[in-house]
Amino acid sequence: MQIQPNKKIYFASDQHFGAPTAEASFPREQKFVAWLDEVKKDAECIFLLGDLFDFWFEYKTVVPKGFVRVLGKLAEIRDSGIPIYFFVGNHDLWMHDYFEKELNIPVYHDNKEFIFNNKTFLIGHGDGKGPGDKGYKRMKKVFVHPFSKWLYRWLHPDVGVKLAQYLSVKNKLISGEADVKFLGEENEWLVQYAKRKLETKHYNYFVFGHRHLPMIIPVGENSQYANLGDWIGYFTYGVFDGENFELKEYK
Repeated sequence: MQIQPNKKIYFASDQHFGAPTAEASFPREQKFVAWLDEVKKDAECIFLLGDLFDFWFEYKTVVPKGFVRVLGKLAEIRDSGIPIYFFVGNHDLWMHDYFEKELNIPVYHDNKEFIFNNKTFLIGHGDGKGPGDKGYKRMKKVFVHPFSKWLYRWLHPDVGVKLAQYLSVKNKLISGEADVKFLGEENEWLVQYAKRKLETKHYNYFVFGHRHLPMIIPVGENSQYANLGDWIGYFTYGVFDGENFELKEYK
């Protein structure tokens, strides 16, 4: 894809709307909607890299209530012709086809490669990638197994959603996140993951979320790993102008 003159590609992740409560996250939701309103003016496309919600589960005819301002704004932007791409995170990994059917937004459950202005990107949420975090990787296999999802659907939504919200906020059983502090390049699993990927194919940019810590780290010749941070404490996002990628803070 060639980016049109004066257009940009925007990236954001880890909003965790609904945490710790819907009321507490509402100001963050308003701030994110304001950001969407701002970037739509020159957006070539928008990437949302997961954990938009602190919990999301799609029953056959039911989705969690709330978040109407965010969903409405995404619908408005998509209806205007601007592409939006969504990657599920570890908190909304039970997303199915609601975004695709209602908003015309494709949903990806794993990393995907994109090429913009001859620059190659590998994009994803980032959970379960790289060495380590074996406990979470095992748990994720259980959560995404079709039988687990089928079994969970038998819970009444009022029970299922409340239970999942409790586990997500209190126990972090489906979190998989380390403390939000830089672990050192040799201990950042996504940095190591990027370097391993470069052994078989070159990418100019690895763009991920999940770590809740904004950073850009060189991982090879003309190759950078970028983590987008979050919309809880940092309010950071990524921008690619056709030549360079950078992180910015929304104020």
